[in-house]
Formats: sequence, C-alpha cells, structure tokens
Amino acid sequence: MSEKNFSFDTINQELLKFLDESPSSFHAVANQKEMLEAAGFTRLLEGCKWSLEAGQGYYVTRNDSAIIAFRIPKKDFAGFQIMASHSDSPVFKIKANAEIEVEKKYVKLNVEKYGGMLCSPWLDRPLSVAGRIVVRTPEGVKTKLIKVDRDLMIIPNLAIHMNRQVNEGYEFNAQKDMLPLFSAESGENVKGSFLRLIAKEADVKPEDILDTDLFLYNRMKGTILGLNGEFIASPHLDDLQCAFASLKGLLAAEPKDSVAVHCVMDNEEVGSGTKQGAASTFLKDVLHRINAAMGRSEEEYMTALASSFMVSADNAHGIHPNQPDKADPTNRPYMNEGIVIKYSANQKYTTDAVSGAIFKALCAKAEVPFQTFHNRSDMLGGSTLGNISGNQVALNTVDIGLPQIAMHSNYETAGSKDTAYLTEAAKVLFSAAVCGDGDGNYQLKW
Repeated sequence: MSEKNFSFDTINQELLKFLDESPSSFHAVANQKEMLEAAGFTRLLEGCKWSLEAGQGYYVTRNDSAIIAFRIPKKDFAGFQIMASHSDSPVFKIKANAEIEVEKKYVKLNVEKYGGMLCSPWLDRPLSVAGRIVVRTPEGVKTKLIKVDRDLMIIPNLAIHMNRQVNEGYEFNAQKDMLPLFSAESGENVKGSFLRLIAKEADVKPEDILDTDLFLYNRMKGTILGLNGEFIASPHLDDLQCAFASLKGLLAAEPKDSVAVHCVMDNEEVGSGTKQGAASTFLKDVLHRINAAMGRSEEEYMTALASSFMVSADNAHGIHPNQPDKADPTNRPYMNEGIVIKYSANQKYTTDAVSGAIFKALCAKAEVPFQTFHNRSDMLGGSTLGNISGNQVALNTVDIGLPQIAMHSNYETAGSKDTAYLTEAAKVLFSAAVCGDGDGNYQLKW
C-alpha cells in the first residue's frame, strides 16, 4: 500500500479521541464495546450458553477490563489469527480510607504505585480520578464507571530552594513524594470527603459504595506535534495505541478461512497473573468455546491451534533523540518507520525465526514497513504478554510494537504514521490464514 492511501490524520484523530475517553482500563474496554456494537457485534457472557453462527461477530469481557472480540468465517475454519494487546498502564491507585490531613490545613490522598512508572511526569500537572465503583442494590451489587471530568488534584513538587541537589538525581518515595493534594478542608469534614465526591459523581449514596478501583489520571489531552505533524503525544500510548489499531483492523477485515480474534488483556504492567491477565484462562476458554459452539471436536481444536498465529502487540522503544546510545548498535527503530519486531535470546519476547518470517510476509502483503528491536546486550529489557499467554495457549507467536519514546511516562510520544501501519497489518492478519504443514513450514493464505 502506497503512503498516499493511508488516512493518517483521520486515524490519529480517532486514536486521540479514544485515548482521551479511556482514562482507565475499564473505560478502554467500555469504549471498545461501543465500537464493536456499532459494527454489529453481539455481546456474549461467560456465565451463559453460547450460540454462535458462522459469518457473525461476537465479543466477551472479563472483569470489565479485558475483552476478546472475534469473527467466525465458517464452521470448518482452519485456525485462529490473534492479535493480543493490553488495556492497563502504570498509574497511581487510590487506597481505601484515602484522606490524610496535614496540619489541619491540607488534605492529600493516600495512593500506591501500579506498575513500573516514571514518577516525575506526574508532578505539577492537573490530575483527576477515574475507574469503577461497586454499589449496593436491592438485588446485590452493581458496577458503575467513574470519570471525574475536571481538574481536581495535583502532586506538587518541592521548590528547588529546599532541595538544591534535585537535578543531580532524586529517588522518589511513593509514600512521601507522590501523594496528591486534594482539598483544604479540616476537622470533621475530612474523613469520607473523597468518597462523598465519588458518590455525588455516581449519583449514589456514600454508604452504598461498597468498594472501589479508582486511579489518578493525567488531564492533559493528546495532541499531534512536530514541524510537519510527525508525532503524537498522549497518555496511555503503551498499550492502547496497539489495542486501538488491532480493533480497527478487525472491523475492516474480511476473514475467509480462520477465526479473527482481537484480544485485549489487563494487568500486563503488574505481571499478567490475574483472572483477566494473559496468564489466565480467558483466551483459552474463549477459543475452546468457539470450537465447541461450532460443533467441532477437541481433536479439531488441537489441529486448529497448529494452524493459528498470534501477534503479541505491545509498544516498543524507539531511538531517543537525547540518549541514542541506550539502544542496540545495529537494531535501531525510529518513529514513523514502521512496526517493530522484537527479539530476545532469553525469550522475554516470543519471536523466533519462523514467527518473525511470517510477520515480515504479512507486512509485505499489507505493504507496510517493519523494523527490528533487540535490547543492548548489557541492559536488561522488559517482557510482555506473548510468552505469558503461551503457558495457556501454545501458539506460534511474534512480539511486535509501535516505536515510542518516554515509555511508562504519563505522557508518551510516538509517530503519527505508525498507528495506520499497524491497523493495515492487523486487517491483513485477521483476513488471512496461517496453515501449519509441520514445524517451521506454513502456507500463508491471503
């Protein structure tokens, strides 16, 4: 596909809107549900029997923070073509009994770190709160999404006059340095003031809120910047940029021989070891139920896995303009130069010669550029959800991502062309079939 055929501006505006409306993993999943339902997908519940039809699209959620959507082309499908990403980002979670009164003049909130974050970007900027609450009802309990849509809090820096060495390196203490300033109330009004605010936002009584999963979020909206609009900057690019591109690819795809599966897991930033994480049975359960609902045997399920392919899509480190020496000397991905294929000899990434070759062929079919990433040999890199998911569903898998800088900041930067590239690659993946002919040999059917 020639570059002139890409609608870079259109997809970037859609992405920025999606990111702005997704301040938590719960909102990210809710927004994907809305997109799927607008496209005619039918919701399934894990607790109900599934009745599936060939030619139709369906989706199912777990914990309201993970989602799997799929299209079934026919009963005798060859396999599953999967793109997996994650919905969560490093953030501060608000603790129970959150209010801390300071000298009867200030109220700050007690928070804890979720995931491995850059702390300093959270300082000195307007913040608010988003997530979910669980409330009492006559029938039991009910979940409600919360997004306080106003500048509400700030984590103030300490003036340089009181710490002259701060620019020489500072170790942030999450319990001391990173607590947000909430109000100037005092006395009896302090205790429960945060929960009263949330109750008012949710239009419920404070005493009916049984529990919460609430997080700080950055109020700065995403934007397009650079001399010629080369870059996008926003919260949550890692990994909602990949999740968004995967979903857009699914909605544009035309599966013929294989089931197209868009999979977004939660809790990747804290190890994926939850019921809605990549280490859970969520993906395995869904694939099994698709197979069973189409009247296929367990043997047919196993043969389908042998003709399946997974793309583990989680953003990659691009070359940093101020720190280019932090990257590998011969594998140097840049923003706007294509999808990054990630390799690691210690198997932190799942890519091997076979899966890498298949993905390169897929990019060639999609006419999108690709690049390669290795960590420097003297630096320990991160991992992602591909190898963890493989403990539940063993598939030929490639790890990829879109190049970005300032990963795990609460305001990250990426290229303005790369979302469109991954969307097109996802469209080709979801329309294709990767049929196994024995280890290392595959027929690629477009």
